[in-house]
Amino acid sequence: MTQSTAFQLSNPQGLYDPSGNGYSHLAEVRADSRLLFIAGQGGEDSNGQLSPSFAEQARQALANLELALASKGASLAQVFKLTLLIVEHSETRLGQWVAEADRAWGPHMKPTCTLIPVPRLALDGMLVEVDAVAAL
Repeated sequence: MTQSTAFQLSNPQGLYDPSGNGYSHLAEVRADSRLLFIAGQGGEDSNGQLSPSFAEQARQALANLELALASKGASLAQVFKLTLLIVEHSETRLGQWVAEADRAWGPHMKPTCTLIPVPRLALDGMLVEVDAVAAL
């Protein structure tokens, strides 16, 4: 169980352990928390360029998410909910995402997450998009 001042993540008994897939089952948010809703962040760099590599786009999407959070004084530690869109989803891409999530969040519990396989995203060549909700 991971606890912050604004929310608590948990994996209730009776549900499988989702940590190997890079997420938690449940987030309980305190009513007096300040919420941030971050629009879908893709793998484009500050010049709008996309790497052809899924892993590199996943890393950049998380870096973009970190920049958006930092603009409001927050970090990935305050994220409790993700929605993950993956083009041509596969177990390989899921493994690459989990590796990037592990790098970003370290040993801490990962946010709750819904992964949605999609046929394409907004930009040609875009392979991943992640939106987030954070509580401070």
